[in-house]
Amino acid sequence: MENFHELLLNRRSIRRYTSEPVDAEHVKLIMEAGLACPSSKSGRSWHFIVVEDKEMLQRLGECKPNYALSVANAPLAVVVCADMTKSDAWIEDASVAAIVMQLQAVDLGLGSCWVEVRDRYREDGTPSEEYVRELLGIPENYGVVAIVSIGHKDEDRKPINPEKLQWEKVSVGRFKEVVRQ
Repeated sequence: MENFHELLLNRRSIRRYTSEPVDAEHVKLIMEAGLACPSSKSGRSWHFIVVEDKEMLQRLGECKPNYALSVANAPLAVVVCADMTKSDAWIEDASVAAIVMQLQAVDLGLGSCWVEVRDRYREDGTPSEEYVRELLGIPENYGVVAIVSIGHKDEDRKPINPEKLQWEKVSVGRFKEVVRQ
């Protein structure tokens, strides 16, 4: 990308990927992006699990109905979790890292999609977090926030149109809600 603003406008959720694997150097850069993220009180409570095994990706894609299909279709996924005992801001720490990894993926010409795991459920009512924790052997003190699917795009999405941004959601000085008609 030419600049950060262009990168932001071009980051779209991509749910369909080609079967081409993600280059190891790109995986390293994506992980570096996550590891370089700011965290509350420099606690670095996050932990990332890189998954490339097709069978495991398929199983992770079953963590919740419909919206986790991008994981099953991806050549790579990063499970983003955090040690809940290290920081009261573990959700925020993990969330910041997840979005920064997505931005790094876009900068490398890849697509990605955030799949929420925390407070979501499988079709049978099992918590998605419990399902993912069991699949990957994640300890109980780690909360699973999301899975980020990553791969070479097999769909085109238009960049965000800056003219359609909801500026009514920006207040200056004091909160002021503007109701759209």
